[in-house]
Order: sequence, then C-alpha cells, then structure tokens
Amino acid sequence: MNRNEWITQAARLQSADQPFALVTVLSAQAPTSGKAGDKAVVTADGQIHGWIGGGCAQPAVIKTVRRALLDGQPRKIRISPSDESAERDLGDVLEFGMACHSGGTLELFIDPVMPSATLTVVGDSPVARALVALAPRVGLRVAVVAQGAVSADFPDADTVLASDEVSAVSTQLSSTPFVVVATQGRRDLQGLKAALALQPQGLWFVSSAKKASVLLSSLVTSGEDPSAVARIVAPAGEFIGAQTPEEIALSVLTSVVAARRGREPQAAVAVSATAAALAKPADSVQASVATAPVASSCCGGAKKAASAPSVAASATNIAPLMNVEPAAALATAAPVAVPAKSSCCGG
Repeated sequence: MNRNEWITQAARLQSADQPFALVTVLSAQAPTSGKAGDKAVVTADGQIHGWIGGGCAQPAVIKTVRRALLDGQPRKIRISPSDESAERDLGDVLEFGMACHSGGTLELFIDPVMPSATLTVVGDSPVARALVALAPRVGLRVAVVAQGAVSADFPDADTVLASDEVSAVSTQLSSTPFVVVATQGRRDLQGLKAALALQPQGLWFVSSAKKASVLLSSLVTSGEDPSAVARIVAPAGEFIGAQTPEEIALSVLTSVVAARRGREPQAAVAVSATAAALAKPADSVQASVATAPVASSCCGGAKKAASAPSVAASATNIAPLMNVEPAAALATAAPVAVPAKSSCCGG
C-alpha cells in the first residue's frame, strides 16, 4: 500500500468538487500499525486512500468522517483499548473504545474538505455585478441568472444562464445553497420565482422593505408556498451604512458568509408578518397585515415605510394554502416575527 496515495486522491476529489476528509495520525502508543504523521483521505462512503492504521481503527474513523462531512467541522478522536466499543465526548476529543486484541492507542485529527459552495445571483444590475466579482474572493463559486445575460459581462462567474424562466433555471442549474436576487426593478417577480425554484437554504432580495412587502405578497397570491416566501430575507444585507453598489454587495455577501458558517438567515419582520397573516382565517387577514410593522431601511427610512400602502387588499383574496416546507429549507418551525433590522438595499 502506498502511504502517500492520499495526495493524488485529494487532488482528484477536490478537482471533481467531491467532499472528503483528510485524516492525520497525531500520536500513536504501541502496539499500533499507524504512526504519527500517517495520513489518509477518507470519503463518506468509507473509502480510505492512504494509511492511518489497521482495521480496528477504521470503523471509528469512518463514522466520525461522516459526521464531519455533514456539518463541516473538524474533530479530534482517540481510539484506545476497551472492553466496550462505546464513545465518550471528553470536550476536546471524542474517545472510542477498541475491543481489538492488538491494543495500543491512536489519536487522529479529522479535517473535512468541502466543495466550494455556489452563490447564485439573479439579475443584471450594478449590485449583481459587484456581487459576482466579490463572491469568488471569499471562496464561493458563482452562477448568474439574468434574462439576456452575456457571459463576457460576468468574467468571474462559473455559470451564466441567459434565461430567468423557472423551467430553464430548474433544469440547467444544479442545487445551490445560496441565492441573492438583485434585479433592482428589472423582472423582480420573475427573478424571485426563479430563485424559489432552486429551493436554496438562504435567499436574499435586494430591495426596500416597502417594495419587498408588496412583491412577496404577490408571490403568495400567484401560488408560491407561503413558508418558502416567508424565508426570503428582505431587505438584504447587514447594516454597514452602505451606499454604493459595491458597498451594498459587500453587506449582502456578509450575510451570505454568516449563513454559510452556520448562522441561519432570518426574514424581515414585514415579510414574516405577512406570511403569518396568510395562515389565519380570511376575516382576520386584513387587520393582521395592515397593522404589521415594517422594517425601516436606508432605501426609504421609517417615514417612507409608514406611508407604504397596505397589502391587505391582495391578501384577502387568497384562498387558504397548505404550508409545505421546501426541501432545502433551513428552519423547521413555522415562521415567526423577528426584530426588524435596517439595511442598505439599493432597491
């Protein structure tokens, strides 16, 4: 067996955008066949390329690798002689008992290597172009969806789709965890529908709170799943006082990175309140939506938000809909109102 096989396999898997874990022996107390510094690439299906010790250690390693590939977090494990194969969490290390007669103790570090996540940017606006240029700098692959888009206009994108029709987007784009709709007035509703068709984990809409409230209500009216619509984050981005398209793109990308690192995105209060109202009996919808608080933003501020027209007129005409969770949604609970946050949006 070639103990350095892991180098070739790591390059092959990374080139194919396949997840794997690099497992390194940190220490070994004899008798063990694995020695400090030994390495192996281990995949979720249990394939081991390289050398980290004999068959006694491998089941615990494969089990831990599978966990690490689910959450992307590294782990340190210890495999030591024991009459039982139970595992114990000791805080900084996960200890596995090993009933093999060979004895010895191994400590290993399991480092998951995940494929680059894809950010899909919907729209051909100044903010969209700034996002496409900036996202690869933080390790994200980029796909662009915009009606009539030209690849030459997006040199940093891995994929450019020149149609925002739902059927085209669904068939030509693979699953993407994050989507930002930055249409900014050009085919907004169509862009949002295309984004929902991808069933992303996180979906942001670059827009003012007033505009988002009207458009997201229209989505539900047109038959989109209310629970999926309620998870659209609008206004998008962290509040950093952004004004230029590049600054707005940075604020939105900050939210995407936070979600990528495990912080669940939350919809703005106006959106959640609207979605919650739609689940109520028809005679209570108008009052609920009309009194829902609207988040202030740099796109209009509290004064502009206060003068926003009510979406109750369209909401009262919506028949009761079943709240069906989208397949890739992060949250499992029903949408609840969350504290409003202001944001620069560029909508």
